[in-house]
Amino acid sequence: MEYLFYCRDRAGTRPLRDELLEAHWSFMDGYAEGMIARGPTFAADGLTVTGSIHIVDLPDADAARVFAFDEPNHRAGVYEDILIRRWRNTLGRKMWDFKGSEPEGPRFLILGHAKPGTTRDRDRLHQDQHAYLVDGPYRESLIVCGPLLADDGTSWLGTAILAELPDHAAAEAVLANSPYARAGLYESTEAHSWCFGGRR
Repeated sequence: MEYLFYCRDRAGTRPLRDELLEAHWSFMDGYAEGMIARGPTFAADGLTVTGSIHIVDLPDADAARVFAFDEPNHRAGVYEDILIRRWRNTLGRKMWDFKGSEPEGPRFLILGHAKPGTTRDRDRLHQDQHAYLVDGPYRESLIVCGPLLADDGTSWLGTAILAELPDHAAAEAVLANSPYARAGLYESTEAHSWCFGGRR
């Protein structure tokens, strides 16, 4: 089962985050085989860390809770909150499979949060959304992407994308111009500067 975790940092915890970096990496080493994508997100200045994204294949919901709540940053109080969602790997690859541009361009985490009760409308528009994202102009920009799902693995709760794009405005436009957004299926969307994480 693939899960997405987006951990938003508590204000003023950067020194603690830095202090725990090796402990965080060591914890994540235990999940290396199932890791699909990971890395910190940043504020508009490109320097202030605002959170961490991890997408990982795990056996079940109990394993997901261990991953989220036993992680050193969470236990020490670095995170304000954690978004935990089932996820489906639309592209079937990991972030390290992405070739990208040379030199490397800006990268972003893009999240769309669904309005309640829109799963049926989402299913009706799924092919249009797929054509827009995967078969359209974003084909070479997508690093990983997929739907956010409820614990049952079927109820749709939104969209998560990691992509390489020219700038923040381009990242915001990805979901804003999508078939799902034009149909009013998103309650909100957000875009964060992001970079590949893990040991260098």
